[in-house]
Amino acid sequence: MNLQDKVAIVTGAASGLGLATCKALAAAGAKVVGFDLDQARLDEALGPGMEGIAVDVSNEASVRAGVERVVQQHGRLHVAVNCAGILGPCKTLSKGELFPTELWNRVLGVNLTGTFNVLRHAALAMAANEPEETGERGVIINTASGAARQGQMGQAAYSASKAGVIGMTLPVARDLADYGIRVVSIAPGLFESGMSSGMPPKVSEAIVNMMLFPRRMGKAPEFAALVQHVIENAYLNAMTLDIDCGTR
Repeated sequence: MNLQDKVAIVTGAASGLGLATCKALAAAGAKVVGFDLDQARLDEALGPGMEGIAVDVSNEASVRAGVERVVQQHGRLHVAVNCAGILGPCKTLSKGELFPTELWNRVLGVNLTGTFNVLRHAALAMAANEPEETGERGVIINTASGAARQGQMGQAAYSASKAGVIGMTLPVARDLADYGIRVVSIAPGLFESGMSSGMPPKVSEAIVNMMLFPRRMGKAPEFAALVQHVIENAYLNAMTLDIDCGTR
């Protein structure tokens, strides 16, 4: 799909991978609408050619209203990129204290249910598009994580939520194939972001030491470049792409 004049939603748009993705898609000619919790942060972060809407992805009514507003303003929706996520670090059992159920539900509510909320309401809007010559109507990209397969201590909820994103990629792609909508997940390793900045230095250093060349954290524009490639390459569908510099 050529991004010129296409309408794209990006969640988690006020910072990190989401903000970098907004900038990349806008530079490619798309009309970008960023979703995030805080309208003031969105307004401050987003640049020319982008607009922001305060949306809580874990709340279906909020997501529905956000997507409907985009369609009302722009007439259509072609791309949805799910970058919203929270870490919620906590050990299953630590000093006699159990992992709180409330935190578990919050992490899965944002990372997994939130992703599903956005993708299904986006799919409903995309299904109404006139297909391109190739038959394509839309592209949905979800952010998983290398932690889905190799979670660290304290990442039980985060790893489970991201494994769920990977697990639903193929069935959702099958569900939406007849509508001409592609679904791809991207599993980043350790990237420079607000999420990684909260990690203890020993943990981030250990992960970097597991990488191949170049042995460093990923940069948000590198993630955004892969998002753009997925959108523009019509033969990528129903898969999870790792971008982790060989972290094992």
